[in-house]
Amino acid sequence: MDDRGFGAARVPATFPSQRIHGPGAAAAAACDRNHAQARRDLRPQHAPAGDEHPGGFGIRGALRAWRRATGGAAALLYFQKENQRIYPKRDLASHVLGFVDLDEKGLGGIEYELDGQIRGKSEKIIVMADARQRWFDGGEAQRERGANVVLTLDEKIQYTAERELAAAIAKTHAMAGTVMVMNPNTGEILALANWPKFNPNAANEVPAEARMNRAVTALYEPGSTFKLITLAAAFDQGITRPGEVFDCENGAVYVAGHRIRDHKPFGLLNVADILAQSSDVGAIKIALRLGAPKFYDYIRAFGFGQPTGVDMPGESKGLLRRLENWSAVSIGSISMGQEVGVTPIQLISAVSAIANGGMLYKPHVIAELRRGDQLLPAEGPTSASEPRKVIRPETAATLRRLMEGVVLNGTGKLAHLDGWTSAGKTGSAQKIDPATGRYSKTQLIASFTGFAPINNPAVTILVSLDSPVGQHEGGQVAAPVFKRVAEQVLPYLDVPRDVPIGPRLVQAAYRNGDVSDGSVLEDFTPTDFSEQPDQPPAKSAATNSREGHSPAPAVTVAVDEGGDIQVPDFSGKTMRDVTEICLRLGLDPILVGSSLATNQTPAAGAKARRGAKITVQFGTPAPKIAQPHHRVRH
Repeated sequence: MDDRGFGAARVPATFPSQRIHGPGAAAAAACDRNHAQARRDLRPQHAPAGDEHPGGFGIRGALRAWRRATGGAAALLYFQKENQRIYPKRDLASHVLGFVDLDEKGLGGIEYELDGQIRGKSEKIIVMADARQRWFDGGEAQRERGANVVLTLDEKIQYTAERELAAAIAKTHAMAGTVMVMNPNTGEILALANWPKFNPNAANEVPAEARMNRAVTALYEPGSTFKLITLAAAFDQGITRPGEVFDCENGAVYVAGHRIRDHKPFGLLNVADILAQSSDVGAIKIALRLGAPKFYDYIRAFGFGQPTGVDMPGESKGLLRRLENWSAVSIGSISMGQEVGVTPIQLISAVSAIANGGMLYKPHVIAELRRGDQLLPAEGPTSASEPRKVIRPETAATLRRLMEGVVLNGTGKLAHLDGWTSAGKTGSAQKIDPATGRYSKTQLIASFTGFAPINNPAVTILVSLDSPVGQHEGGQVAAPVFKRVAEQVLPYLDVPRDVPIGPRLVQAAYRNGDVSDGSVLEDFTPTDFSEQPDQPPAKSAATNSREGHSPAPAVTVAVDEGGDIQVPDFSGKTMRDVTEICLRLGLDPILVGSSLATNQTPAAGAKARRGAKITVQFGTPAPKIAQPHHRVRH
């Protein structure tokens, strides 16, 4: 199907036609009477051993069958070539490629989505017959060949994603799972792996559940990963800042008379730590300040509650109730990822928008359609669409810094990469127990969504595991999968390291934290709003402010990795000057703040590649204190 080595192929197979020359009408009538029996006799299991033909039929067996069908009359058997669909890589990318039926009609994946273009027009056979409908001459019309489909998938990245997902399933005994790798700057899907998987050469031998493309159809509550959307809306509206401190009230807050507990009794936390430690109470307080209408607008802007338009069949639009249908407690539950249903494709697209500076791209797996050397125009699901801006670049830069704090100091420590900066967010979402109709305390969907490197993201990776056994937090089981996939994909894509490694280099930003205690990786809070509301107690005092407050995460400094452009010193320059210098050097500036440049990442003097993102922060420079001038008397 594509030129990357793992698509489907049409293999010619030879089958007997229904054209018979016999002793006149008697033979033709006998053939008609016994046609059904003859077709049964021609099934592959009736072919004698040693007579197998590439098309699956024994030649001698076929001749005997036709003689029986014609009452022993002499028959001249013609053969006709047909195509048979073969998937040489078997189950690799099976959910994307799809499968076909016996008539080569697409029934899933790209096979179904582009069935009309891939199959081409039907073949016609023109024959001439006499008054008794006996054929005596004919010919075959030229068949118009179908189109070739080139996918954005990379075979090696796809194999890596499927292998690491299978290893995670074996280790955690999860029911199902998904791993996706996307280019955040274009929306191209580089890998899409689901579990369970199937072999499209024998698609009818597996249950329908195994053929389900969970990346675009499976709905789940995202849990704490959705706090990224909460903070994105709050920062973009300017109602809070990373250093602002909130009282998390020792792990409980009341929303419309309903008590919502945190997974830990936090006291005072700044916004950066609310995300790093995944505080539900902190996220709820920020959402309440934002307000339901603005929050709903940003959720829709990020693409939730509507299809992404990905060029694969069966996409679900997710679950997001209209604003007028929200209850009084909805803003609290949605702010921490409950009461909203998302698909993996929606979530990775939203996180990619944060990674690339605030632009939401349409995800896609189809790169182009070709018929021979001719490039076919994109139509319908394959047509491109312009990205749209969902948040300001300054908001995206702030979120990237806070998401790095999740990996450095928070629940995502096991997603720390060796040699590259990384950022992301863990999630542990409760599932509904069918027996009780309430949230289960043991059945969860553990996830981690992140990207790397931070300053110039090359890939966004989503990992989702359905109902892992034993350890079930996103930071415990999904974050390590992100690490293993990223550390194989980034060097394969020749992404320069931005964190020094090796005995001659020193890591200045990453601190080796002890993550042996699994409790530091937890972000799951059992919550059930179906219980009767409790009466709120008197407002608690922040007695553990010292324990709850920790310094904001440090930004990892990019280092020299052998690029060809030396990053200049922007200190004291205006936004116009910085923009002009970056564009002249071929760098991509990300401007945060106003006034004059005060800080930059990477640092001045570091080497960067053409097109690398340079984050420059602006503000009012600190006034210089004049040094006393002493006159020297002679």
